[in-house]
Amino acid sequence: MILSLPGINLTAFQADFLIAHMYAKCYTKHLRGVKMTYIAITLLIALFSFQLSAKEIAITFDDSPRFATGYFSGQKRSTTLIKTLKRAGVKEVVFYSVSKNLDKEGVERLNRYANAGHAIANHTHTHPNVNVTSLADYKVNISKAHDLLKDYNNFKLFFRFPFLREGNDLKKRDGLREHLKELGYRNAYITSNNYDWYIESLFQRAVKKDPNFDMKKMKNFYVNVLMESIRYYDEMAVKHLGRSPKHVLLLHEMDISALFIDDLVSALKKEEWKIISSDEAYTDDIANYQTDRIMSYNPGRIGEIARDKGQTQGLWHETCNESYLDKRFAKEVSKF
Repeated sequence: MILSLPGINLTAFQADFLIAHMYAKCYTKHLRGVKMTYIAITLLIALFSFQLSAKEIAITFDDSPRFATGYFSGQKRSTTLIKTLKRAGVKEVVFYSVSKNLDKEGVERLNRYANAGHAIANHTHTHPNVNVTSLADYKVNISKAHDLLKDYNNFKLFFRFPFLREGNDLKKRDGLREHLKELGYRNAYITSNNYDWYIESLFQRAVKKDPNFDMKKMKNFYVNVLMESIRYYDEMAVKHLGRSPKHVLLLHEMDISALFIDDLVSALKKEEWKIISSDEAYTDDIANYQTDRIMSYNPGRIGEIARDKGQTQGLWHETCNESYLDKRFAKEVSKF
């Protein structure tokens, strides 16, 4: 935020337009009639409104190379995902990678993504839970992953915390912030949270057991649930920021991602979302935001901001609930 007044929070972009608006009003006092004043103000309002409504989102995949023992093999998942991303017109996503999974097939999979133009980034070596891991051990985990991932094509110094958890006490949280800074890493926060990983488990179970499993219903369920959560976090952002920021969508490298990512992108574009790179997303002002609050369970950057502004309920969307997803899946896709 560049300007903060009682009840008013403006970004640099919005402040610029406010100043321009005030200048236009002063300037038009020197012109005859009201026509020029009306035109100037109308143009400024239109541009300001466009900035408020512009919606942009980057796509990211956690846990790669994730286990592949179900519908697709690892090789089939990666080739399918690359094809569906290309078909959707998505040029670059980031794969946050767990380096202990880099067996022969895992190495081949990450290389396949990197060679297709997608980025590889650090998601630790073993995917530890920071709440039950010492600061020293967690730092070693990050550094070990760095050593194993840094030579991949298109490697980026982005780090995403497993489970989005950044430390359950002050020493641990601040120690990890300093460690990432020393290594040159950006905290690759997310703004749009969901339980796609649980939807994957429902899919894998049902597709094996249900002889009449309907892929169209599965696709619709996947897209609808994710779009609901994306809209929710954008509305939360607008409520607390007064604008739609450059979002970062959390997904996982899974079979349903490979099957339906192009359908999700199509749904986003229908609602006038623009797909951007993570590099572009992290130019938003919220990339510099750091909460002083210790959050053992983190809902993402928009949830952090909302909590710091006094919101205590609804920091996670209702679709971030396993029981809720069980009921909807049984009703909309399969009872198996």
